[in-house]
Amino acid sequence: MTLDPKLKPYDVYPLAIRAEIDAAEIYRKLLDGVKNEILKQKLVFLAGEEDRHKAILERVFHDHFPERKLVVPAASARPKKKIDLADSAAVLDLFRLAMQKEKEAEEFYRSGKAGAEDAQSKRIFEYLARVERSHYHILRAEIDILEKFPDYYNAEAEYFGQDLFHVGT
Repeated sequence: MTLDPKLKPYDVYPLAIRAEIDAAEIYRKLLDGVKNEILKQKLVFLAGEEDRHKAILERVFHDHFPERKLVVPAASARPKKKIDLADSAAVLDLFRLAMQKEKEAEEFYRSGKAGAEDAQSKRIFEYLARVERSHYHILRAEIDILEKFPDYYNAEAEYFGQDLFHVGT
C-alpha cells in the first residue's frame, strides 16, 4: 500500500502506528494456535519487533510534532483481507496473512520515506521498510516449513519430520 501524497507528515505516523499494532495482534493470535516452542519464540520476537516499531514511531512523532496530539485510528485505514482472526482461522492462513501484511508494511514505509520532509524521518522509514522485509522472509521460511510439514506448528517439541524417515536400528 502506498501513501496518499496529500497526507501531511504528521498524518503518516498515526497510520503507521496502527499498522504496527495490527501486526503485533496477528503474531499474538498466531501464538494461541502454536505449540512448537521454536516457532513460539519466533512469533514472540516478531510481536516484540512490532511493539518496538510502534514505540519508535511514537517517539519520532512527539519529537517532530510536539504541538500535535497523537491520535491513532481505532482501525486500519487499509483494506483488510478476509481472514477472520477467530479461533477457526487456520494457522497457515494466518501466516500467509501476516506475510502479506509485512509486504504491505514495507511498501507503506517506502512510500513514507518518499514523502518525508526531513532526513531523520527518511532514515526511520527506510529502516522500518528493511525490517518489515526481513519479517516477510522469516514468515516465508516458516510457511515453507508448514507446507512441507503441516503438523510442525502443533508439535510440542522440535519437529524434524521423524515420521518421514527412520534413523538407526
